[in-house]
This record gives sequence, C-alpha cells and structure tokens, in this order.
Amino acid sequence: MRKAKINLGNDKLHVSSEVLRALAHPLRMKILEFIDRNESTHVNKIYNTLNLEQSITSQHLRILRNAGLVHTRRNGKFIYYSINYDKIGSVNGSIHDFLD
Repeated sequence: MRKAKINLGNDKLHVSSEVLRALAHPLRMKILEFIDRNESTHVNKIYNTLNLEQSITSQHLRILRNAGLVHTRRNGKFIYYSINYDKIGSVNGSIHDFLD
C-alpha cells in the first residue's frame, strides 16, 4: 500500500474536517437527499416530511450551512435551502485527488 503525500494548511484542514463531519451524520445525509430531490425547500417542509422535531432539523441545517453544503434564501418568513453543488463537487474532487 502506497503512502499519500499530503500538504494541507491549517485552514484547509479545518474546512475539510467541517465538511466531512457534516456529511458523516446519517440524518444530515437524509436532509441533503430531501433537499436535492426538491431542488429547494423550507425548513417546515423538511421536518414535517421527515417526521423530525423542528429544533433538531434546525440544528442539523446549521451544521450544513456552516460547512457550506447548502445555500439559503429568505422569502418572507421562510428560509429556503438548496444544495451547494459546487462545494460538494470540490470536496469530491479533493477526495479523488487524495486517493489517486
């Protein structure tokens, strides 16, 4: 097995760890999958459809926002969430580069 040569700065390590931590939780993956299926949706629809508590849903969405995995858009009293495909693509590319 070959050893990978890695040269990551502290900032890149922090960003990478936040993204991987956000993706590592099964409920957050379910939320991302739901948002992806609907292209854009608000928090009420997420927690009602997935049968979650509002507070739990909001906590998980905060983690996804902080990791940069979702975009937000306010429309009146609702905040709509959509997937940040550029960020996910970037993370996917970094993982592939690491494994190659």
